[in-house]
Amino acid sequence: MNDSVSNTARLIWASLRALLVLLVLTVVTGIVYPLVVTGIAQAAFHDQANGSMVTVGGKEVGSALIGQSWNLKGTDKPDPKWFQPRPSNSGYDPLTTGSSQLGASDPTLVKTVKAAKKQVAEFNGVPESEVPKDAVTGSASAIDPHISPAYAEIQVGRVARANGLGKAEVARLVTEHTEGRTAGFLGEPHVNVLELNLALKQFMES
Repeated sequence: MNDSVSNTARLIWASLRALLVLLVLTVVTGIVYPLVVTGIAQAAFHDQANGSMVTVGGKEVGSALIGQSWNLKGTDKPDPKWFQPRPSNSGYDPLTTGSSQLGASDPTLVKTVKAAKKQVAEFNGVPESEVPKDAVTGSASAIDPHISPAYAEIQVGRVARANGLGKAEVARLVTEHTEGRTAGFLGEPHVNVLELNLALKQFMES
């Protein structure tokens, strides 16, 4: 009888210790650690931790990390006054990211790319041979906020005409907002569309 009581007591004590360890781990990993990481992120990387939101006149106009459409108000047609991003099969919705998963030789993709190439060329008044790949293909995430310098450059003439600006002035904005490879060797030079369009807006208002 004493052995049975003793064994039961040991089992209860072992269970209580396991429960205590579980509670401590829950507090550390579920409360303390997230608070510490959040605090460090807010202190050292405030903008990035909050989604790299871009604010103009006290109003959030978008994120530097997420692409968005620049269409004529109330339509799905691109506004000629603004630089356009690369295509997005998700409509730039960050909740439905991902590529179309179509292979490079897929007939549907080939047809879509050919049609997009013709449309981009006509919209920007350039030959189809000058249309870069990123102008007619989406990124892996479908919300890439960047375009290549080549895509930005073929849009310069159209943006300048639509806004009554000099081509050289608009080209200068593109040059000023062209970022090089990360760390000098990762990725390719790129242009953030949101930042470029905001700079364009500021230039027109100055």
